[in-house]
Amino acid sequence: MRRIVCPERDDWRQTAAQCGFLFHTIDGERYWDESAYYGFTLDEIERGIEAPTGEIDVMCLELVGRVIGDARQLRRLKIPEAFWSLIAESWKRHDRSLYGRLDLKFDGKGPVKLLEYNADTPTSIFETAVFQWTWLEQAIERRIIPARADQYNSIHERLIAAWKEIAAGRHVHFTGTTGNEEDAGTLAYLEDTARQAGLSTTLLDIEQVGWCDEPGGFVDLDDRDIALAFKLYPWEWMFHDAFGAKLAGAPTRWIEPPWKAILSNKGILPLLWEMFPNHPHLLPAYFEDDPRAAELGTSYVRKPLLSREGANVTLVSGGLPLDEQQGPYGAEGFVRQALSPLPNFSDFYVVVGSWLVNHAPCGLSIREDESPITGNRSRFLPHAIL
Repeated sequence: MRRIVCPERDDWRQTAAQCGFLFHTIDGERYWDESAYYGFTLDEIERGIEAPTGEIDVMCLELVGRVIGDARQLRRLKIPEAFWSLIAESWKRHDRSLYGRLDLKFDGKGPVKLLEYNADTPTSIFETAVFQWTWLEQAIERRIIPARADQYNSIHERLIAAWKEIAAGRHVHFTGTTGNEEDAGTLAYLEDTARQAGLSTTLLDIEQVGWCDEPGGFVDLDDRDIALAFKLYPWEWMFHDAFGAKLAGAPTRWIEPPWKAILSNKGILPLLWEMFPNHPHLLPAYFEDDPRAAELGTSYVRKPLLSREGANVTLVSGGLPLDEQQGPYGAEGFVRQALSPLPNFSDFYVVVGSWLVNHAPCGLSIREDESPITGNRSRFLPHAIL
């Protein structure tokens, strides 16, 4: 694994505009960064990242099977009791998952370590699946990278195949916060993959989802029943929204399904450690109110159960805050995870995002930052197999 400085394409901004990648720059600061790329060997990809990703996913599914009927564990995750049956029923029905992203520590030297699982509403999939692949093709054509370079990236093809299998010809509604540029771009891309799979679709903002009392169900602006919906909107927010109480009684099937509310919770980190102690791809982790958290000593990472984009995460070293991000989370409680410094390349801290589509590992994204906490504005760099 190497960070390799390279020339940028002169026209990458125009290419981004043509592709619909409108959030490549955020508040004047670059989000997409192709002034360098990360090079991997095929062995690093296949044995170092792909195989462990599949193994971690299997462990996560086993965890859901154990937690789903365990009131004590559901309380530890702070999941409202009113939704336990909704979650359990979706698991027992085998409601399908479309995608997810594991955030991993990987330096090419030791085994990957799971930092967290973006299981419910992972973004950055468009730039992973499409724009970095476009970069690869054009970088080869322009001799920016070696002619025989490749990329670990079959996300686009797998999404189309997954839609055919999961939706089976049904109409799909896509919903989320469409006023957010990144979310709108993600929704547009995923809707496009569904259409390429031959499905009919409707896009609407989450606030435009309505309710019809007779016979009882969620509807769109045309009063059309929402039978199958992809939502780029977290389950924990849905539980507390005005229509949250109606979720259990509605016939709508959701992607991601309700059982993903378990895996999108950082409480899975200590639960996985309890189930698979000393596993080579896990870091020691405990709920903050667990006396065993003292085993981590005075150096650890403090994470809220429901944080996103690094919000309210604190790195503690020797009992003192090393770095921290502000945010709105934390009232739900915290976990502590062993402090395992991210690899540093040219003074940039790096997190590897390993993607699953329909539970198959199939792609890679790289985020880097001057801060050891990966946040919303951390830069996205492409990668290549050399």
